[in-house]
Amino acid sequence: MTKIRILIFLLTIVIVGIGGYIALMYARGYRINPENGALIPHGLLAVKSNPDGAQIFINQELKSATNTTFSLPPEKYQIEIRKEGYKSWGKTITLKKEEVTEIDASLFKTAPSLSSLTFDGSINPIASPDQSKIVYAVLPENKSDSPQKAGLWVVETINLPIGFSREARRITDGDLSKANWIWSPDGREILVTTSTATYLLNSGTFTTQGQRVNITASKNATITDWSEQEKKRLDSKLNTLPDELSSILKSKAKSILFSPDENMVIYTASGSATLPEKLIKSLPGSSTQPEERKIENGKTYLYDIKEDKNFLIDSDSTKLILGNKTVGGETKKIIWYPNSRNVILSEANNITIMDYDGTNRQKVYNGIFTTPFVFTTGEDRLLILTNLGGNDPSNLYSLTIK
Repeated sequence: MTKIRILIFLLTIVIVGIGGYIALMYARGYRINPENGALIPHGLLAVKSNPDGAQIFINQELKSATNTTFSLPPEKYQIEIRKEGYKSWGKTITLKKEEVTEIDASLFKTAPSLSSLTFDGSINPIASPDQSKIVYAVLPENKSDSPQKAGLWVVETINLPIGFSREARRITDGDLSKANWIWSPDGREILVTTSTATYLLNSGTFTTQGQRVNITASKNATITDWSEQEKKRLDSKLNTLPDELSSILKSKAKSILFSPDENMVIYTASGSATLPEKLIKSLPGSSTQPEERKIENGKTYLYDIKEDKNFLIDSDSTKLILGNKTVGGETKKIIWYPNSRNVILSEANNITIMDYDGTNRQKVYNGIFTTPFVFTTGEDRLLILTNLGGNDPSNLYSLTIK
């Protein structure tokens, strides 16, 4: 009797052990070959989309709907995600054994809608450093109903309700047709320079022409101080990167733009260099898209800090600006989409949104607008400056893309 109990106990251990081993291997992506019963290595493909409920096509065959995880043999696959009313998302991915490859596709409307945010003309709109506000001027000749319209205005762009019910506020009056303005690094002040004077205005209160104080004597000192603040903030971010990468970006990049979550960085090369391999320990399931470790002058790249991947996203960066600074003469602009996974490229009469690795480029707007005046406001809309091809002054319009 004792021997039988021992035998049953040992048999139980063997069965549990085999079952546990199979469960472990299954979790790692292995599957049983029905022909010979052997465990063969698979990879896992997790597919999500925003909005969800989209169809998933693998090698042109409909498989399921997002959000779903597939177990597939390790090889290349053509993935397409479709949803009615949205542009299709497509990419070729390479699945590796025992690794989980994630796809998080942002889908954009095939027919974006336009609605006006301003009505009295918007001259030289500039976004604050945190993208939460836009400052623009209304000229006297553009006023629609009252001389009270002329001056400098600020409108908030973050977390606006549908329809943009939050109204713009005027922060100073007068004719600013020959003026220019820049934001302070903290977005609390605006430096306005006219043909005869320079003023420092609070972005949250109204200051009449008579109350404005001329600070021309301290203008250069103010701009220098702001530049130093911006440089310190950028250096603090660069110093968190591997030393070799930080050194290359400081010496071989003329423009640098971190993503909102600071896990990626876009930069335009000002010289040639080669990024060393394995700056950061590679992660399982990282992007399998082709990358460029050798950077060249005049080209714009995106470096994924977590995955140690460097992607070419623009091969001709002539007259390209990164971010929302405007210095005149630009024909292209690159900014981050708020999800830190997509990049917006605006150029003559075209706005394109691409994945962070430079693939899956989708035109979300093809029409008349004033470059480079494109801004983000949440994940569902962009703001563009346009007069829709008419003779009226250009205004800021909301472009609903999701």
